[in-house]
Amino acid sequence: MIQQQANTITKFDAWVLATRPRTLPAALVPVLVGSSIAINDGMFKPLAAIVALVCAILIQIGTNFVNDLYDFLHGTDKKDRIGPKRVVTSGLISIPEMKLGIIFVFGLSFVLGMYLVHLAGWEILLLGVISILAGIAYTAGPFPLAYNGLGDIASFLFFGLIGTVGTYYVQANEISPFAFWSSIPVGALITNILVVNNYRDREEDQSNGKNTLAVLLGEKFARLQYVFFMIVSYAILFVVYFTYKNSAWVFLPLISLPLSVKLIKMIFTLRGRELNKTLELTAKLSALYGLLFAAGILI
Repeated sequence: MIQQQANTITKFDAWVLATRPRTLPAALVPVLVGSSIAINDGMFKPLAAIVALVCAILIQIGTNFVNDLYDFLHGTDKKDRIGPKRVVTSGLISIPEMKLGIIFVFGLSFVLGMYLVHLAGWEILLLGVISILAGIAYTAGPFPLAYNGLGDIASFLFFGLIGTVGTYYVQANEISPFAFWSSIPVGALITNILVVNNYRDREEDQSNGKNTLAVLLGEKFARLQYVFFMIVSYAILFVVYFTYKNSAWVFLPLISLPLSVKLIKMIFTLRGRELNKTLELTAKLSALYGLLFAAGILI
């Protein structure tokens, strides 16, 4: 049956599936928020913002490719997994093909990133290399981050702090406290996507030796972590309002609050495959919050 399904999917479709399109807004949001602060401060450089966005998306895709390959090689992903289909496990893309894909995507991000290095200096080169290495080390290498309880921290740092502040830096050539504080809700809500994923897969991961925080600290911790990140994301709006942007428009993300409440109810009541919808909506919340936050900064 699986082989028949594989035969109905073209190679192009398989590569698109491997990029995990629903996760890619995670790369968009920090660049969007960082650029909105650059515009607010009169530092906006459109080409730098576009290149930063493309590099961020490529690094996210490369990380997804590595994850697809090494979760298969570690034996974590099986054909009957409760999450979305994985292309190497399903036989849609071979191991050698995926290795070439990883090299191509990360290599392209490095080449494009040299333009940002030209604009902002060696610090961005270091940041780019660390980001690529972290994308690989997430599931590969002798100490894969996702298998040792460090995936959440890596997600928060790279999608939040580094993504948002780094985007601002390549345009303004300086670090902004405004960008730093704004990176916290960005990182928190993107990390919540991973929290749902790990919460859903915790039993499967535990049996396969993948020690995520949900495995190490339990399902109660994972639910509380999810709620904590939600609360922090909306609380930061008050810090931004009273410290950096005294405009009621920064509270625009509160429009997304009903979705947050719905998601909290879902993570406390749903289990297994039912959480796939929670995962999808958590990703949409991250994108919606980011769009509203960026708009509130700009108005």
